[in-house]
Amino acid sequence: MVDSLIGTFYLTDLPDCPLIHMINILNWFFLLLTMTASIGLMLSRGWKWILGFLAIQYLGVFWFVQTVWPFSLAIVKLISGIIACLALASSQEGTTSFSKLETSWPQGILFRLFSASIVLLTTLGVAPQVSNWLGINNLHGIWVSLLLMGFGFLQLGITAQPMRVIIALLTLLSGFEIIYSYIETSTLVAALLVVINVGLSLVGLYLLKATDQERP
Repeated sequence: MVDSLIGTFYLTDLPDCPLIHMINILNWFFLLLTMTASIGLMLSRGWKWILGFLAIQYLGVFWFVQTVWPFSLAIVKLISGIIACLALASSQEGTTSFSKLETSWPQGILFRLFSASIVLLTTLGVAPQVSNWLGINNLHGIWVSLLLMGFGFLQLGITAQPMRVIIALLTLLSGFEIIYSYIETSTLVAALLVVINVGLSLVGLYLLKATDQERP
């Protein structure tokens, strides 16, 4: 079943055009890159690794958005993502990892990998149906968007740390941005999403600074 689903992501009836096949390979590359970065966000504890994976995740978002939006409009999403990463990084100066550990949910690597695999398999199964329902023929982009939204919801459900909550919201919003870009191209909405991305990072910066000041 999984083989048949994966087979739908590689169109065998494409014309024998090297450029089309190269684009298909690049779609797979950025899909796997974004998937790896999203899983890395869940498993990493050091803030440098986490923000590094977040930046890579934004690179994947940029790739899939630029396939349907003008380059000048898609690059804004990458820039806003980098700004968000830098804003969150400025709140972590002098620290190496999160000092507060979660206690309400299992936090082992196996638990997080198991949860991530459930999201991965679920989104893999529903991506073709969502693609047909929305009339979008880019299954790679649909799967990435569903993956990011799924990982975002998953992180929101297992964490209470301000920085991880902000990152989960940014991940959820990134998934929405990809799927929205395939439906409509709107400069005004794109600008609004950029403001939300940067605004979330600034809110996270404020909360993290306030939390540090309250510590004895």
